[in-house]
Amino acid sequence: MVKAGLAALPLFLSAACAPVSDVEGNDSAAMSHGQAGQALFVANKRGNTLSKINLGSGEEVKRVESCANPHELATSPDGAHVALACYGGTTIDIFATADLSRVKSIDLGDNARPHGIVWHGNGDLYATAEGRKSVFWIRGPVGESAEVFEYSTGKEGSHMLAIAPNGNHAWTTDLGSKTVTLVDLKTRRAPRSVAVGVEPEGISLSPDGKALWVSARGSDTAIELDPQTLDVRNEVKTGRFPLRLAIRPQGDVAVTSDLADGGLTVIDLATAKVLRSIAVSNAEEAEKRLQVTILWSDDGKRIYVAETGTDTVAEVDYASGKVTRRLATGKGGDGMAILN
Repeated sequence: MVKAGLAALPLFLSAACAPVSDVEGNDSAAMSHGQAGQALFVANKRGNTLSKINLGSGEEVKRVESCANPHELATSPDGAHVALACYGGTTIDIFATADLSRVKSIDLGDNARPHGIVWHGNGDLYATAEGRKSVFWIRGPVGESAEVFEYSTGKEGSHMLAIAPNGNHAWTTDLGSKTVTLVDLKTRRAPRSVAVGVEPEGISLSPDGKALWVSARGSDTAIELDPQTLDVRNEVKTGRFPLRLAIRPQGDVAVTSDLADGGLTVIDLATAKVLRSIAVSNAEEAEKRLQVTILWSDDGKRIYVAETGTDTVAEVDYASGKVTRRLATGKGGDGMAILN
C-alpha cells in the first residue's frame, strides 16, 4: 500500500493537496527544562497559518493567519522577526517573533511563488521564486526602503536555496530542470547549472563554505559538490526519497529526510560514509506522516522533523536516535526555525 501511494508523492509535495486527518495523539506534554525560553516557528502550508511553539512546554502558544500556502521560513539574526515564503502567492511576509504581528509584506512580482528562504547573518533575506525562475536578494528587509534584486537561474522550479557565508553566491536545486545552479550575487555573471542525480531537492552548504551537499530524491542519494566548479566529489546512498538534507551546525555530519522510509540517514562529512539510520516512524506509517523539513537545534543535540501529513513535528535526540516527543502544529506544518 505504501509503495503504490508513494508514486503520487511528488504531486502531493508540489501542490497543497486535500487535508489529511488530524493526528491521533500528542506526546509532547513533558517539560523540557533545557529548552526553556526557546521557540519553534512553523509554517502551516495547508492551514495558511504561522505557529509559535514553546519548546520548554511543547505547547503551541500562538497561531495567526499568514498567507497562501506558506512553505519555508527563516528568523532574523537578531531574533526579532520571522519571514515566510508565501508559495501560493508572490510575497515574502515578515512577522514579529514576540507576538506574530505582521510587520511587512514584500512583493516579488507576478507569478513569483517564493519557496526557499534564508535570513543571512549579514541581515539580508534571500529567496527562490519558482514561478520566475529566479533568486531574490532583499537588502535591509525590515527597513522602510528595502532594496530588492532579482537574479535569473533560467531553470524550472528553482526550489531550495543555500547562501555563501560571505553572501557572494547562491545555490539552488531546480526540481523542474533536475539541476543545481550557482548564482553569482555580486558580479552578475551568467548562472551555471549542472544535472545532479535524479530530482535534486535538498541542499545545504557546510559552515565553512567549502562543500555543497544535495539530496536527490529520485535516485536516493546524497551528493557532495565543489561549490564553485559544481564537480561531484562524493555520492552516498540514503534511505528512500530523501527530499531534504541538513548539515549539523558543528559541520561534522549531515542528515537526509527520507520520506518513504519515515527515517533519517546520518552521513559523516569527512569520510562521506553513512554512520547510521534513525527511525522517526517506519515505512508503514510513512505515507500517513509525510515527513519533509528537517532542522537541527543550534547545539546539534536535537533534530526536528516536520510530519506534514499528521500535523506534527517529531523531536529526535541525536545521540540516542530516539523520538523524545511529538509537537502539535497547524495543518500541514512544514518549514521551521528555532529562536533561542
